[in-house]
Amino acid sequence: MDGDFDMPPAGEMNEDFEMPGESPIMKVGEEKEIGKQGLKKKLVKEGDGWDTPDNGDEVEVHYTGTLLDGTQFDSSRDRGTPFTFTLGQGQVIKGWDEGIKTMKKKENAIFTIPPDLAYGESGSPPTIPPNATLQFDVELLSWTSVKDICKDGGIFKKILAEGEKWENPKDPDEVFVKFEAKLEDGTLVAKSNGVEFTVKEGYFCPALAKAVKTMKKGEKVLLTVKPQYGFGEKGKPASSGEGAVPPNATLQITLELESWKTVTEVTDDKKVIKKILKEGDGYERPNEGAIVQLKLIGKLQDGTIFLKKGHDDDETLFEFKTDEEQVIEGLDRVVMTMKKGEAAWVTIAPEYAFGSSESQQDLAVVPPNSNVSYEVELVSFVKEKESWDMNTEEKIEAAGKKKEEGNALYKAGKYAKASKRYEKAAKYIEYDSSFSEEEKKQAKALKLSCNLNNAACKLKLKEYKQAEKLCTKVLELESKNVKALYRRAQAYINMGDLDLAEFDIKKALEIDPDNRDVKLEYKTLKGKMKEYNKREAKFYGNMFAKLN
Repeated sequence: MDGDFDMPPAGEMNEDFEMPGESPIMKVGEEKEIGKQGLKKKLVKEGDGWDTPDNGDEVEVHYTGTLLDGTQFDSSRDRGTPFTFTLGQGQVIKGWDEGIKTMKKKENAIFTIPPDLAYGESGSPPTIPPNATLQFDVELLSWTSVKDICKDGGIFKKILAEGEKWENPKDPDEVFVKFEAKLEDGTLVAKSNGVEFTVKEGYFCPALAKAVKTMKKGEKVLLTVKPQYGFGEKGKPASSGEGAVPPNATLQITLELESWKTVTEVTDDKKVIKKILKEGDGYERPNEGAIVQLKLIGKLQDGTIFLKKGHDDDETLFEFKTDEEQVIEGLDRVVMTMKKGEAAWVTIAPEYAFGSSESQQDLAVVPPNSNVSYEVELVSFVKEKESWDMNTEEKIEAAGKKKEEGNALYKAGKYAKASKRYEKAAKYIEYDSSFSEEEKKQAKALKLSCNLNNAACKLKLKEYKQAEKLCTKVLELESKNVKALYRRAQAYINMGDLDLAEFDIKKALEIDPDNRDVKLEYKTLKGKMKEYNKREAKFYGNMFAKLN
């Protein structure tokens, strides 16, 4: 606004203003109240899109200000120059700060602003009298997003060029950036036309890592960096190629995120890491039981190649079926996270590779306890048929096959893998409303055996609550199933629910009085109950002794 009419900062006005909610949905010509302090908005022309500016953004507007009697006291339109200010920073009256944040780009609205949100009792002599209600005809021309990315005023980010898509880099990712850092007086202290670093490890100063996590690919920003995210109280001495940063200096950093490589921790213990070198196509990924074809190079830590398929003269692709233990576990799990055409660099710790044993591979021996890496490209895959693509006969056949696979894994002591097979088998036949009567009988028998076998797996894995739930599922279908009562009793004993365990064992013995396993479990239970009663007696005896 012009020099003889400056809006006083918000600090000079009433601080009891309530924040309005979201931008109201309005029709042209409609007037609505914004917030609860009398601010009104009348829509004159609709804006573009849905976005509205936020506190900290630099907005550009044209406006005309009048009193209620129509007297004009100011107009940027008459001057031919738009007015620019930072939203929500007290640079204008509160009615403006709160009204303009409800506007869309190119929107035109008339705001009626009561005295408490304008110039109050003092007015703004000589043009605005005391306690004046004002009207502003405002057009929001544009705004530049400025974000307080750490919410503490330490780093302000102004977007100079929008990025692509919606993803942002994460801590493990490797980013490639260009940047230029200057002091507030314009002195250049550092510059790079391209540098790669891991977000978690950072580069130059803490602000770069903080900022890139909020950026999109191709985005370019101007950062205002306070000392706590720069070089603090000590500053930084000059070094080769970089100037000195004085103590407590604020930096201006232009930062451009050119690209990044997504790094994923495939396992929770961070022992299988995947770095994407080339993005894949679409959204589909191999499922358990899929046939996959790969280009593959396997290396030891010293660079020795022990496996090479689909490269150079050997165009034979490496093919296997997922989740069938045809390859090491780490590679198996990685491939099921990939898309067709995706290329990745994978590092795998011994626990998910060849373990403590030596392994002879195509081109070299992998020593015991070796960390290995693979360059993997998923050329193609054929997913195992999902249950919703099967007819009823196929579902029963698939469930039977998965059950047999589970049985083989259980016998081999691979209880976690066996459990997954039983779960998948049960899912194939979970919904049987479209089954014939004969198919329903087959499905019921499969459900019973899969859930019982899975309960046995859960007991071995010490997942007692899951074992109890699976046995209860069986008993809902067949209330006198002795195996289900027996295994549920075992789960209850291990969870310390001895009374419930005794109830199930007694019921099982009523049905099958000569069952040896149940009798032995009852003996175990009685021993535990005796121990429990002794502990209880001792506890209460000590307590009463203390009271006496």
